[in-house]
Amino acid sequence: MQNRQARANIYALLSRVLLQELDVETFKMIKEDENILDFFPNLKAWEPLNTMDEQKLLEEVLNPDYVNLGVLHLIPYETFYTREDQMVETGGANPVTDIYSAYDFIVDYEVARTVSSDHIGIEFEFMHHLVNAEIKAVEEGDEAAVKELVEVQHQFLNKHLLKWAPLYLINMKYEARTPLYYDGAEMALEFILSDNEFLTKELNK
Repeated sequence: MQNRQARANIYALLSRVLLQELDVETFKMIKEDENILDFFPNLKAWEPLNTMDEQKLLEEVLNPDYVNLGVLHLIPYETFYTREDQMVETGGANPVTDIYSAYDFIVDYEVARTVSSDHIGIEFEFMHHLVNAEIKAVEEGDEAAVKELVEVQHQFLNKHLLKWAPLYLINMKYEARTPLYYDGAEMALEFILSDNEFLTKELNK
């Protein structure tokens, strides 16, 4: 159970970092939690982390880097990478729409501030949603639901995230101007690859 909760927490953290600019509260949570900072080694060693005011650091350094990576220069949407015309599918024909609906996952576009449901941050949030559902099924002793949810997580990683996110994350790491997003891209890439290995082993038990 501890492993499941750790996976859920990592998906939630990565979703938040990749979805939009950070607010002061979230940034402080990352900055003050040693366990989280261990995932961001370059950020941890970055002098401005402890010498600049949080609000100023966000407004002048970190959030402009996010805008550069997630809005202006790179496109964090699955359909951009998987469609031949490189157009982002914003309607019901988006490949993730059906699976979101099947597992009661609703995208709040106003909160997320994305144009489409296949944004990398939302896809990570969906994985978080599935792991939480798995935890609930374990608590309720529903072995069939646990097995199904592990299969769905594995399927979603292989049919969606692993098909395109590595390319985006490698580009993000290369383009990042701050250690937060350099480390975040590296962590996200390593995590989805290792989580896929973990889920494959779970299914083959």
